[in-house]
Order: sequence, then structure tokens, then C-alpha cells
Amino acid sequence: MLVFAATSERANRGPTRIDRAFQLAYVDAHRLMRVYWRIVRPAAHGALVSRWNQGEILLVRNAYVRDQSLPGGCVRGMETSRETALRELREEVGIDEQAEDLELVLDETNQWDAKRDHVAIFSLDVPERPVVAIDHREVVEAGWYSSERTLSLALFPQVRVIERRTTACRSVASLPSTNWHGVGEWFALASDALS
Repeated sequence: MLVFAATSERANRGPTRIDRAFQLAYVDAHRLMRVYWRIVRPAAHGALVSRWNQGEILLVRNAYVRDQSLPGGCVRGMETSRETALRELREEVGIDEQAEDLELVLDETNQWDAKRDHVAIFSLDVPERPVVAIDHREVVEAGWYSSERTLSLALFPQVRVIERRTTACRSVASLPSTNWHGVGEWFALASDALS
């Protein structure tokens, strides 16, 4: 179920004409980047955050892609993956977290969208659902989704991996949906169960 709440007047009112212009610019820039990726086949490094509350995961959709994803983006300069995850969480959905609260649950490199994509995904379970604020420019949707609903969506490939492992962990460990601590340990159990 999509639940959207915003903290600022701008986020509450929805996209403006200027926001729509930014969305169009993001779409065009992404198309150009995809051409570049197909020619150069670069390596990329990104970080994402799977943020959980009461068994639901926070997903976003950017203006320039159809897939739902986790809040995240490209590592800049000398940033670590963890620093990138925190920055992107703040920029994309207006949430501040502490680095020590993030648990690394996936760190892998795959070919994706004509580039060698190194992705680090961190997980965080929070007891209270935070208020989410999007900019209506890069991020056009944000919401909390159940496992069943998440797997029915068009997803960034690594999000599907995380969600499947989490679902498998629930059945392997017989854990209630409200107990999300130690997600990394569950992933190890789920990987064994899925093998």
C-alpha cells in the first residue's frame, strides 16, 4: 500500500511546472547517459538503503525510470558507500540516519544497463515510520510496500534480490513480520535455503 506523507509545504502541494521541467530534464539526461554507457561501458558504484518499518519497505520512483527502487545513488568522489547511502536517503526522501545504524546486506558487481555496476545495499529497520518528503523533481513517488506488493512491481534488479531473500528469511526463520533486526544474518539463512 502506498503511503505518502510530506514535511514541507512544497512537498505537500505536488509538482509545479518548474518541477515538471526538472523531470523532463532528468529524463533527457538519463537517455543521454544510457547512450554514453552503451558506447563506453563504464564501471559505476552506487549505494542504496532498504529502510524497513513493520514489515514494509520504503521504495521510490525516479522521474527518469519506470522501476521502483530504494533510495540511493552514485558514490561521489571520496565518499564511502555508507556515506553515499546516508546522503541519498537525506536528499531523496528527507530522512537523516546514523552511519552506525546501517547494516550492509548486499555488496556485488553485475552488468546492468550497459555498465559494470557495483552496488552496496544497506538495511535499516526503524520502530517508527518516518515522514517522507520528496522533491517532485528527481523523485516523483515514495511509499511503504508489503513484500507481496513489492514483488509485483517493476523493480531495480537488486531490490528484487533483497525482497526475495527477506521473504525467504521469514519462512526459513519463521519470524513475525514486525521483527526485522539482524537482516544480514537472515540473508545468509535465505541464501542457503534458496540454493
